[in-house]
Amino acid sequence: MSRWTGIRAVLFDLDGTLVDSAPDLGHAANLMRQRRGLPPLDEAFYRPRASSGARGMIEAAFGLTPEHPEFEAYRQEYLDTYGQVLTRRTHPFDGVAELIAALQHAKLAWGVVTNKIERFALPLTAALPLFDTVATVIGGDTTPHPKPHPAPLLEAARRINLPPAACLYVGDDERDIMAGRAAGMATVVARYGYLGIAADVEAWAADAIIDAPIGLLNYLDLS
Repeated sequence: MSRWTGIRAVLFDLDGTLVDSAPDLGHAANLMRQRRGLPPLDEAFYRPRASSGARGMIEAAFGLTPEHPEFEAYRQEYLDTYGQVLTRRTHPFDGVAELIAALQHAKLAWGVVTNKIERFALPLTAALPLFDTVATVIGGDTTPHPKPHPAPLLEAARRINLPPAACLYVGDDERDIMAGRAAGMATVVARYGYLGIAADVEAWAADAIIDAPIGLLNYLDLS
């Protein structure tokens, strides 16, 4: 297994890559179902859809897509509800803390680039000790375009004062790999993440695929 040289920073997606937020994302949807007299759905049902955020949760819980006339009202209610349970059960995936510690020891910068809007991304990362050493947090509305557009990744590189080619991006959604490639960064799929329904991660054409967070260290030259 060859290691990449010249990588000076690792950027990560948030939900499904660094933290397991599916319990809280699904709980918010179930609270909305409860208000309507509907039974809760299992967390396992919500989990593969978690990377799609509010859109994915609303479609899972109510079968509504963005084209539905009531979708926007449901979306606003979902966002308000999720904001109340943001950090109830969300936690880093096993091995993430060890990975971050290794990056810190090697003096590699690390940051977050997520499509989660700043309203949630900033307080969530501020609430978890894992992010005490994060160099930058880019939300879905930090730049005019969310992923798969490369703008958020390019903004992260700018903020940590590194060229995009010196950055590696890790994510669990095809949008992450598309954005990373468009930004000129090496890309890694976090196969332990949410991935989406019937995802074919091999077809995403990432530079590498890892089955656990610590597996990323196999591709980095930390000497």
